[in-house]
Amino acid sequence: MLQLPFIRENRDLTIAGLRKKYVTNPEEIIDNLIASDQHRRETQQELDTTLAQSNALAKQIGELMKAGKREEAEIVKAETVNLKIRSKSLEDTLQTAETDLQALLVTLPNLPHASVPEGRTPEENEAVFSWGEKPILPADAVPHWELIKAKGIIDFELGNKITGAGFPVYRGKGARIQRALINFFLDEAIAAGYVEIQPPILINEASAFGTGQLPDKEGQMYAAGGPEATADKLFLIPTAEVPITNIYRDVILSESDLPIKNVGYTPCFRREAGSWGAHVRGLNRLHQFDKVEIVQIRKPEESYQAQQEMLEHVKGLLQKLELPYRILRLCGGDMSFTSALTFDFEVWSGAQQRWLECSSVSNFETYQANRLKLRYKVEGKMQLLHTLNGSALALPRILAALLENNQSPEGIRIPNALVPYCGFDMI
Repeated sequence: MLQLPFIRENRDLTIAGLRKKYVTNPEEIIDNLIASDQHRRETQQELDTTLAQSNALAKQIGELMKAGKREEAEIVKAETVNLKIRSKSLEDTLQTAETDLQALLVTLPNLPHASVPEGRTPEENEAVFSWGEKPILPADAVPHWELIKAKGIIDFELGNKITGAGFPVYRGKGARIQRALINFFLDEAIAAGYVEIQPPILINEASAFGTGQLPDKEGQMYAAGGPEATADKLFLIPTAEVPITNIYRDVILSESDLPIKNVGYTPCFRREAGSWGAHVRGLNRLHQFDKVEIVQIRKPEESYQAQQEMLEHVKGLLQKLELPYRILRLCGGDMSFTSALTFDFEVWSGAQQRWLECSSVSNFETYQANRLKLRYKVEGKMQLLHTLNGSALALPRILAALLENNQSPEGIRIPNALVPYCGFDMI
């Protein structure tokens, strides 16, 4: 959530940032916000003055009573009645103003970093790095949804029977390679200094608000508890970022606690609207999928260096898996609601002949921390921290690319780095 003092002091910069994220009528929104904030502050000042007057009169009444001046004390008491009525009216006005202001603030996305390119669509994202040679596949190469059926390692029809579309069943070597990828990703993160966390996969509304899923992404999450659920309504997590980051909700850290680097594996659940075509076939888009997530909490002056470190970590994973990939800096219109700067990783899918997104590494600056009330003490003062996260990695499209890029007449070769985790080198 954006901070009001920053908005007041940087009106034009805020408007420009919102415009880059394609918010409609940003000038009107910000001017209304500043006016509402001014009204709130004036009401607060008037309330403080009224309460101070009331307290002064109460003290005066006591002094008059001690001096035996009862009649004068009664006159002053009558004045305090009016002040109490005024105070109650101002308190109600202030509460309404604060509620309205908060409701407006939570609708504003994070402001993009200065390096974020202009653009509205994925086609306008900026390619900043690439690695690896695209594989030359045999003439009879097939996409992964045909490979997995031929090898009997993932069953979409069975998943559809048990749950519905987008919930595959992994079996045999398909299940083992899933487990191998998860363990490989976790071990690599732990070796890089991350602490492993195994969080809940259900979150409450406060957690969803803290990391920005609410009120922006209700339609993308699976809710548990039914329509009758109210304050205790729970959601299946869309990513481990949410529970891991919320460990630090309402926490004041010391400098000695920093930096915080956590990693967690979880299944993830997303109610993405279904569509048709090869781009969503097979493992390309699922409602349930496995992912290893890295999360960092850093001092503001260190967060962009930390984001670069996270990018290098993801690069290392993909290179060890021998997967050609590229990195995109997302344009303003393609970024998430909460992010200040996001880099997407895409792996090359040899049989589909296209790039598949497999990771996003994002810096949220103070946006999540402000919602979470996540702060630290520096020189005796409270300061908001920066939060970051990245997929390291999401499994479905990694597996799709591994299967497609390594197919041959002999079978599907397992990358060398993964063989010790799988226990086999060929499917």
